[in-house]
Amino acid sequence: MIEVENLTRYYGPIRAVHNVNFQVAKGEIVGFLGPNGAGKSTTMRILTGYLPASSGTARIAGFDVFYDSLEVRRRVGYMPETVPLYPEMTVQAYLNFMADLRQLENRKEAVGRAMDNCGITRRARQPISQLSKGYRQRVGLAQAILHDPEVLILDEPTIGLDPRQVTDVRELIREIGQEHTIILSSHILSEVSQTCNRMLIINDGQIVASGTPDKLTEQVQDQDRVLVRIGGASGMQVISVLKRVDSVLNVETIEDGAYSVSCVQGSDNRAGLARAVVEQGWNLLELATMKMSLEEIFLKLTEGATIEDLTGGPLAEPGMEEEAYD
Repeated sequence: MIEVENLTRYYGPIRAVHNVNFQVAKGEIVGFLGPNGAGKSTTMRILTGYLPASSGTARIAGFDVFYDSLEVRRRVGYMPETVPLYPEMTVQAYLNFMADLRQLENRKEAVGRAMDNCGITRRARQPISQLSKGYRQRVGLAQAILHDPEVLILDEPTIGLDPRQVTDVRELIREIGQEHTIILSSHILSEVSQTCNRMLIINDGQIVASGTPDKLTEQVQDQDRVLVRIGGASGMQVISVLKRVDSVLNVETIEDGAYSVSCVQGSDNRAGLARAVVEQGWNLLELATMKMSLEEIFLKLTEGATIEDLTGGPLAEPGMEEEAYD
């Protein structure tokens, strides 16, 4: 459905995207992750026809985004990070206006379907200025699916929402994803892991990894980790005992009585750890393998970046990502 080959984009002498290659199959929901300035938004804007590439190709449903731009736009729904809404218009009037711009023949049916799918039918006659942030995001999503596109490109669809609104929009995206191919960019890692089938991670303008969280863990995790939770003992004595177990590389305290034990990859020495704890007369409360978190995977694959780069923290002011050619 989406094919990207050697995509490159320069802003003057600054290279924002370099030889990006990936594919998205029909029906997939793919998360697009990367630090601020990594090239996420630039890539998504090229796919929507908003920006031309300096070189390389991108095709959607078989149509080249440069040579067949109008055909691509008929097949793509785009929800940018800041949705271009008109606050003085009602929800229905805005969607009617967008349907007119797209020259939809079945305007009434299309608007009704989009409002119903996004749960905003009851807000149809309400001015957009009176809507909550969550409902404005829903209106933005409704305009993106108005023409029933084959592909949806969503840039930060839940930014600024409260936890309940995030959950609602996440469920909505999953429902829409049953009938559409979706690329979803987000700074919220938990959202991506819960919503997407697969992830693409971009760093410094290049794709550095692609796969499910489990696949990405296999790519980057060079040690096994085991959670050991003990009752009746804590502190350096426990660390000393656990470190003496075969294949153990390091032991770190997570909290009082809980330890993360790093082991040689593939060693699976849970039995040895359990035996060491029991022989000391301590209570073994929990013994479980630990997988790398998505945050750890991200930081490992984008060495030199920090978690603030991903979350838009102190290192990035609002809007800076666009100014930094992302």
